[in-house]
Amino acid sequence: MTAQLIHPIQARWPASDPSKLQLYSFPTPNGVKVSIMLEETGLPYEAHLVTLADADVKSPAFLSLNPNNKIPAILDPNGPDGAPLALFESGAILIYLAEKTGMLLPDDPAKRYEVIQWVMFQMGGLGPMLGQLGYFYAFAGKEIEDPRPRERYIGEAKRLLSVLETQLQDRDWIAGDYSIADIAIAPWLRALAFYKAEEVLGWDGYERLKEYVARFAARDAVQKGLNIPSRPAS
Repeated sequence: MTAQLIHPIQARWPASDPSKLQLYSFPTPNGVKVSIMLEETGLPYEAHLVTLADADVKSPAFLSLNPNNKIPAILDPNGPDGAPLALFESGAILIYLAEKTGMLLPDDPAKRYEVIQWVMFQMGGLGPMLGQLGYFYAFAGKEIEDPRPRERYIGEAKRLLSVLETQLQDRDWIAGDYSIADIAIAPWLRALAFYKAEEVLGWDGYERLKEYVARFAARDAVQKGLNIPSRPAS
């Protein structure tokens, strides 16, 4: 297929079957959104491991697909009108895959936008805030003596968790039925254990969220998608 590449990224991460959708990712909370969605939909795809090292995400090959040098990204050889489509940003990819398959995004306009608003809630609030919490509480930022950054993100994380806890008061899933909103949100809630931030956030007090994450993790597609692509052997 070398002479028939449809995108420069394929020169570095070649497709075994170019007719399938190609996923370029790493199993972070953002990355697994797309692998879980692909498993839920049953779309044929190939997963390529793109590590978070500069040698991968800042390589010319990856930047040709995502100029923002972040995973995940996809290349769909069968995009709109049958033309190839390159796409980055996990929220945009979730909406695209939902529309492509007619799954996990309601047809009813009001319900559809309810789901999309919660995807945006994750993209603009939950993900960035929990990511900063991880940096200042669990990673390099914890060495900063000034307590204000940690306090800022701990407080904002608690606020966002309370929003979700209230939303789940009379439902199993964020927008009613299981949807791309849950695929966007739940992986970030799972990250709190990785950050070892559950105690500082009072996670045990969020009973609905704990049950919600357990429900999400019990899905077959989620169990598969959480490990795609597989992390490199350490």
